[in-house]
Amino acid sequence: MNKPDILELKKKAIEIRKDILKMLTLAGSGHTGGSLSIVEILIALYYYKLKHDPKNPDWNERDRFLLSKGHACPALYAVLADRGYFPEKELWTLRKLGSLLQGHPQRGLPGVEISSGSLGQGLSIANGIALASRLDKTGIRVYCLMGDGETNEGQVWEAAMTAAHYKLDSVCAIVDFNKLQIDGFCCDIKDMGPYVHKWIDFGWNAIETDGHDIEKLMDAFDRADKAKSKPTVIIAHTIKGKGISFIENKAEWHGIAPKKEEYERALKELDLELAKIT
Repeated sequence: MNKPDILELKKKAIEIRKDILKMLTLAGSGHTGGSLSIVEILIALYYYKLKHDPKNPDWNERDRFLLSKGHACPALYAVLADRGYFPEKELWTLRKLGSLLQGHPQRGLPGVEISSGSLGQGLSIANGIALASRLDKTGIRVYCLMGDGETNEGQVWEAAMTAAHYKLDSVCAIVDFNKLQIDGFCCDIKDMGPYVHKWIDFGWNAIETDGHDIEKLMDAFDRADKAKSKPTVIIAHTIKGKGISFIENKAEWHGIAPKKEEYERALKELDLELAKIT
């Protein structure tokens, strides 16, 4: 698979962040920190790794992407719009009455595979899709993006055991490892201990990488393809609120949207970063 122009994808990441911030500011509500932290992960998937067709969202041979941490949907919406699943103007209807772009993803929006937001369920659904694909011999891959705080949920580890037991090597979980959840740092809320080793001990192929380095993410997804007889988890080290100095690593930005003056300040920071790339 030919790798795309990395500089162009870095520019794309900044534009996606601008869209996320505009959506949230117009809506006056939503989840800023966790949306900004997953941008490069989505770009590595939707502009490189994922087998998909925006003109035919229900194509039977498409890979499946599940956003288990559904509250970060502004990032997914921005990427789906940019890839052509629906018009960009729909982004500005986020969380409005009657909009398809609600505060958590819902079936019916082109490109959205599952309604999600109740944390801990995505990996179980990924297993079910993978098992069905095995029976149907479709050869698709299933990607499930979770939050690190989300993996406090017991259902995640039941699903982890299930995927390992059935040797679901078509399953690739991605953990947005930004170290924060709504109440503070994950290690203070419920310390998960030696995190990578937990997945290995549960029978998974575990890959750690920089979740904001697009090239390293693409390499991690390529390595996941090669794992046989066991599922893969990519633990992507990220920064909550990535790209905006006054939002980064701040738990209070988990579930609030920028005010107009904060939005304008953030845009200036992003424009400066864009200038460095160009």
